[in-house]
Amino acid sequence: MAQGKFSEKVVRLRCSVCKHSNYTTRKNKKVVTRKIELKKFCGWCRAQSIHKEAKK
Repeated sequence: MAQGKFSEKVVRLRCSVCKHSNYTTRKNKKVVTRKIELKKFCGWCRAQSIHKEAKK
C-alpha cells in the first residue's frame, strides 16, 4: 500500500496492566504530538483499563 500525502499513522495500543497489545488506531502525528491514552476493555485482564500508545 502506498503511503501518499497523508500524515496519519497506525499506532498500537498496549494495556497498562498486563502489557498486551489489544487495539490499533490511527493518529495524525502533525496535530497530536503526545502519546494517546484511551480507556478500553482488555480481554486478557477482563476489565477496563488504560491503554497507551506503544512502540512498534
